[in-house]
Amino acid sequence: MASPAISSSAFLPFFLLFFSLFLFLSSADETENAAELVSREFFPMDGDLAWVVQVSDLHLSAYHPERAEELAGLLGSAIRVIRPDLLLVTGDITDAKNSKRTSTRQDELEWIQYRNAMDTLVKQSGLERRRIFDIRGNHDKYGVPYVGSALDFFSIYSVSSQFKRLGTIQSVSLVGDDQRYIFLGIDDTMRIGVRGPSNLFGHPTGNRIRAVEAELQHSDNNSGVLFTKVVFGHFPMSFTASAEKGERYEPVFARHSVSAYICGHLHSKFGKQLWRLHTSEVLSHVNKPKTVEQFWEWELGDWKEFRFIRILAIDRGDVSFMDIKLSSTNEPPSDFKTAILVTYPMDSRSMSRVKDHTQQVRNDINALVFSVQPILNVTANILDSSRDFKMVEEIPLQPATDSSKGKPLYHAKWNAENYISASATRYWLHLLVIDSQGKQTASILRPFSVEGKTAKFSPSWLAFLVFDLQWEEVFHVLQWSNISFLILLLCFPKIVNLLMERNSSYQKWAVSVSISSSIVQRKFVFRLFWFLIEGSRVKTLWYAMVIYLIYLLTMPWFWGHATSEKGNIFKLCLSGWRIQSSSGTTTSEWLGFPDLMTITLPFMYFIVTPLFLLIYSFSAERSAACFYSSKNTKCSDIQMHFDTGNYRTFIQSYNCTTRSFGCKICAGWLRKALLFASAVIACLHFKLVSGMMEAYGAAPVALSPAVSWVPPLLLAAAIIYSTK
Repeated sequence: MASPAISSSAFLPFFLLFFSLFLFLSSADETENAAELVSREFFPMDGDLAWVVQVSDLHLSAYHPERAEELAGLLGSAIRVIRPDLLLVTGDITDAKNSKRTSTRQDELEWIQYRNAMDTLVKQSGLERRRIFDIRGNHDKYGVPYVGSALDFFSIYSVSSQFKRLGTIQSVSLVGDDQRYIFLGIDDTMRIGVRGPSNLFGHPTGNRIRAVEAELQHSDNNSGVLFTKVVFGHFPMSFTASAEKGERYEPVFARHSVSAYICGHLHSKFGKQLWRLHTSEVLSHVNKPKTVEQFWEWELGDWKEFRFIRILAIDRGDVSFMDIKLSSTNEPPSDFKTAILVTYPMDSRSMSRVKDHTQQVRNDINALVFSVQPILNVTANILDSSRDFKMVEEIPLQPATDSSKGKPLYHAKWNAENYISASATRYWLHLLVIDSQGKQTASILRPFSVEGKTAKFSPSWLAFLVFDLQWEEVFHVLQWSNISFLILLLCFPKIVNLLMERNSSYQKWAVSVSISSSIVQRKFVFRLFWFLIEGSRVKTLWYAMVIYLIYLLTMPWFWGHATSEKGNIFKLCLSGWRIQSSSGTTTSEWLGFPDLMTITLPFMYFIVTPLFLLIYSFSAERSAACFYSSKNTKCSDIQMHFDTGNYRTFIQSYNCTTRSFGCKICAGWLRKALLFASAVIACLHFKLVSGMMEAYGAAPVALSPAVSWVPPLLLAAAIIYSTK
């Protein structure tokens, strides 16, 4: 007897599923690529040593006024002692959140706090206002529809706005006789400020990356002057998305010998030493082989909770830094603790760049000592780690005679060749400083290499996770792994079931295994196969899951106030927010990718995937319970039908039995476990949807069926079906 043919309509859901996947893949990024504005500032530099102060993630809040007060008091007092050439504020100036931290919006009061705090800081510190450079962070762009809008308070209250430095690139040059130190600031916030939580990444454009490269290239073309380049921004490279055609900053920085990229964004809770050495192969000339170039990335902890600042110094092209946690309000602001920054030799664990080992070593020790009190004595101690850190030399440092008046530079000559070593961590250095009140301060013990060798830096697992991984790529992996799993979960057992139903292979196999298999055979493989096949046999629920997954891949998830609390309503899809461009009524663009990972990944991994598995589980549990609970069918009867080839008659009676069997709602431990898992999923769903409603508006999200209604309805349908 010929096997019945499978209807072509049976494969229609598979075609629609894979076609929707194709539509999702082909969705193009239509982001406008506008020209980039560059502001340039030049300041004279005395000698070949300069230092700047960086502060990041201020998060000034109307609900935490102490942050602004201490910015004026603590930072102002520190700046008065440090007297930097520049002050760099690297983003997240304001918090832009409500009191419960559930919704994001711009608050003008917070920006007024910032303006007033900077006014007070300038008066207290004596720092020239023009030497302060601030850039936006993602919080400063929450809910800003476009630059220049009524909600763009950065363009009104920031220090940069007072000097018309409103471009996305700020180039600052400290110019000496034969040295020039360039600090290049980059604003990579979204052009249209989507509200959080789907505003997490930096978003450079291709034009901006090329403009940055042009600025760096300009210095490369100037012969006779030694350039040292430091780039500052808000977003770490791990949280910076690629441009439209996949361009990134890392090869540009490496190709143009950038010493370091300094940033913020991640805060101190992920680690206080978020350092990363980037390595890129660079093709300098067509006829020459590729060379390996490197640059450092150093993230600064936040001001918000920990009051961190960074002092970064450049000493004849060598870049060094130290991070300082300022004292709390319990101590007087004038009580600035003495800080010691050794500018040469540098810490071999975080050297600005790998030098040519054949380069002549410098026979000097330089250190900046910042103190409220006059300094009486500075001594450098050299320790040998191969001899149990025994001191091998003690070197007194004197105020540098060629420094300008009041420059806190201490200097000593030494024979650096005595410390040439194959190891970058054999010799260690620390300084002891005694002030006029007899108070002794010691610098941090650190390794050094006079040859420029770099010691291996091993980050913690958490630091590696957030700082070394490229989260744009991680998001792609997690997203496609989940989508592939769901497609496989839906398609594979259904196709197998369709093929086996042609001659009742599945029923014959299931019955034979259930009555004659050994204990080993009955375990994992059979139960997994039973779970998959029985889950896909309930056509109504299976088609519902297929349609839901197709919808999630191609259609809007929900609608919401994406750019302001009372602004226009836009839709969020798996490709990002579909935002109406301010330049016209017909142009729209996808924004918030991969930022929407904060929404889509939790929903797909904690709601959709468990939901599909639970639906399969309820179907399989119902079939198993009905099959093994049949009191009218004995194993001998099953075996008889099976041996005589009349298994079709038995299967028909089995199917009839399963449809008439009445399972109780809470019968059996397995069903109770499934109901408990359903309650957990329902609670998680409620929490996620509530968060979306708080973030983007209760009414539009609540009226969006894909995220608000469908999951609980599918779950309820599976529970109800399994009780019949």
